[in-house]
Amino acid sequence: MANEFPQALTIAGSDSDGSAGMQADLHTFFRRHVYGTSVLTACVAGNSYGIHDSVNLPTTFIDQEFKDLADDYHIRASKTGMLSDSDLIRTVIKNYKKYDFGPLVVDPVITTKHGNMLLEQSAYQTLRDELIPMATVITPNFFEAQKLAEMDIETSVDMETAARKLKALGAKNIVLKGSHHDPNQTKVSDYILLESGKSFWLTGDFFDTDRKNGTGDSLSACIAAELAKGNSVEDACRVAKKFVDAAIKSEIQVGHKFGPINHWAPADEL
Repeated sequence: MANEFPQALTIAGSDSDGSAGMQADLHTFFRRHVYGTSVLTACVAGNSYGIHDSVNLPTTFIDQEFKDLADDYHIRASKTGMLSDSDLIRTVIKNYKKYDFGPLVVDPVITTKHGNMLLEQSAYQTLRDELIPMATVITPNFFEAQKLAEMDIETSVDMETAARKLKALGAKNIVLKGSHHDPNQTKVSDYILLESGKSFWLTGDFFDTDRKNGTGDSLSACIAAELAKGNSVEDACRVAKKFVDAAIKSEIQVGHKFGPINHWAPADEL
């Protein structure tokens, strides 16, 4: 029967080297046995050395992508990736309110994993004040959590405090990713605060590697995939942590500098 197979949506940009963005999301959907659909918001020209050009798609085209998917598919969960300006963010918000595409996982792409700002201030405010309150789950990295919570995070108690501040922004469930910028660390601990008030830590090994492109995209995409299959937020977070850890652990040598994680690896380890 049509549309019985789990379907998920990525609302993101295309990364031409395949390591992150929409490509990483679709790799993840495929590996988690979910049919992946996409609303393309931007195109990025780059490779393992860096990003060299980018262009946003017209908002009228994005509107049409949403409409066409709603007319034909039964999308059960969605996720957002890099949304580069306020017009684009508000276009996504407008369409998500118009169509029922299931729970929304927001990967708030604000800074790089090294803390460099990616959004202009106006776009940041739109994401913080208008998109995050719509999220079923948000998955900020360590630096994004500091920015959103408006505080420094130095201890595990700080992470718990920051998560509560992020929840106060309107998101129902928080996945606050731990710091992984110290080459001497051996573990990475993420803090999860659920809508129910339950909280817990997910800890995995730290891998000192430059093959980590697409980590955040894949984590949020895996959560969306599990939600599309009808799993709970807690179970989705636990699977996503294992999925990404396995993908980082089993390196593949693609590109000359900053390479992708290995989406093939988790199928054998979960």
